[in-house]
Amino acid sequence: MLRLLYRCALRLHPPGFRKRFGEEMLSIFDEARGRLAALRLLLDNIVSLSRQWALRSEFWNESASTPAPQAALDGIPSFCSLDPFRPRAAAVVPGLVLTMAVFSLTCVAIKYSWIHVLHVHIPEVQFEAPQWIPPNASPSGFRGAPTEPVAQSQAVAPSLPAAPTLAPEAASRPASNAPTAVGVATKAPNNRAVPPSASANSKPHEIARTSPESKSQATVDQPLAIGALPSAFAEETNLDAAARHRVIDRAITDLTKYYVDPDVAQKMSIAIRKHEKNGDDRASDGGAFADLLTRQMQDVSHDNYVAMIYSTAETSETPLAPTTEEVARYRKEMEQSNCTFEKVEILPHNIGYLKFNAFPDASICGPTAAAAMAKLNGADAIIFDLRDNPGGYANMVALIATYLFDRPTHLNDFYNRSENATEQSWTSPPIPGNKLADKPAYILTSSTTFSAAEGFSYDLKMLKRATLIGETTSGRGHMGAPHRIDDHFTIRVPGMKVINPISKTNWEGTGVEPDVKVKAADALKTAIDLAEGKLQKMQENP
Repeated sequence: MLRLLYRCALRLHPPGFRKRFGEEMLSIFDEARGRLAALRLLLDNIVSLSRQWALRSEFWNESASTPAPQAALDGIPSFCSLDPFRPRAAAVVPGLVLTMAVFSLTCVAIKYSWIHVLHVHIPEVQFEAPQWIPPNASPSGFRGAPTEPVAQSQAVAPSLPAAPTLAPEAASRPASNAPTAVGVATKAPNNRAVPPSASANSKPHEIARTSPESKSQATVDQPLAIGALPSAFAEETNLDAAARHRVIDRAITDLTKYYVDPDVAQKMSIAIRKHEKNGDDRASDGGAFADLLTRQMQDVSHDNYVAMIYSTAETSETPLAPTTEEVARYRKEMEQSNCTFEKVEILPHNIGYLKFNAFPDASICGPTAAAAMAKLNGADAIIFDLRDNPGGYANMVALIATYLFDRPTHLNDFYNRSENATEQSWTSPPIPGNKLADKPAYILTSSTTFSAAEGFSYDLKMLKRATLIGETTSGRGHMGAPHRIDDHFTIRVPGMKVINPISKTNWEGTGVEPDVKVKAADALKTAIDLAEGKLQKMQENP
């Protein structure tokens, strides 16, 4: 019975296999002693059958009549060639899946095995949207060039003043005191900020918070630009317990002095000191130590902007001022991007539409903004599209808001924690010839509407001057500055916050809630429908 089963399994083998090995396998089975040995040979036969049909394709296309290779004559060398192995097309997909699985497992093994054992630190670049920039601070650059820029040559010549005089006055700081942006990554190079501030050439009548947090620090609150990686890093700094303790002491001092919320600053200080006491900060290299402190501070404050920054290159005691070339480069960038004003047009039913993707420095882009607003001056309603706007300068916020009021209007206050001082931000006096002060206004927002764009939206919402349509904004109402600890460590501390005079608070952490919640992609259509309905009612009830 077992022999019959064995022969059946043998006959299911490919013809070429049976031709070469069939008789030999049968003879081996016949010579087997005992039922157990025969059963084992039967199982081997079945395994061989599955293996031949699944893996050995060279036997598939061979027929039983294929002549067996002739034995070579004694003393005469013989040669034979092997047929190439060609896997089936169906085997490609499983092969790719298997390859990807092995690759993923290898990456996970590398990340969680020898890197941790050897304490190898891999730097990470954290991309972060720009912060609300006071007018004399260096901009961090604007993300994304407009896809449909409105050429300045095509803009209607402004019948209004090119750039109104902004009030109240705030002393401009000389360019020699302008801060240098520092890399956001916890291991960052010592690069200078590009593009630089244009404040070297700006007038001393710019609105927004301009005085520094501390004259000794010679810096103002501003976003931190992501610097380019240097061609070569210096050697890692090995930290001992004394060095770590010194960095922690300085970090606690800066948090206590500068952080916008004293209670949260105290909680962060206690948490950092507790981790140090428990030995949680025993990192031998600077980058890993900076990461640890950053996580400890953010776990308590829930503020993703506070961070410890480590640079392999030595940082300068005094921030470097922007060079003339850097100022010229920033001006050229603004000229090429039309100051980020992407679309200025009149929609059907005489609805004005303005899409701009940043709030650039009004001292440079004021004429461009005035030209855009002049083109919309005859509109019966106006839509501001801030869905792709990451923020920028407060003086541009005040400039554009001026067109929506018939009198100077208090927008917000800038509170500086370290100086315990507050400066107000107002719109300018009415612009001669402006017709938009009493027209319905709509603002389009998204989850990526950031910083100064949030401030513009929040202020006009609190003043009941505009209807917000779209998504809740990102929620950044604080501004931060870097404070040097030593040659390699810098701590970034949000030291200034915006306070609305009506709500007595801001949008930090919560974002700006729209009046009409819709998806960002549907915000423009919704705004047009609302504007048309509003204009129709105004015509019916003049």
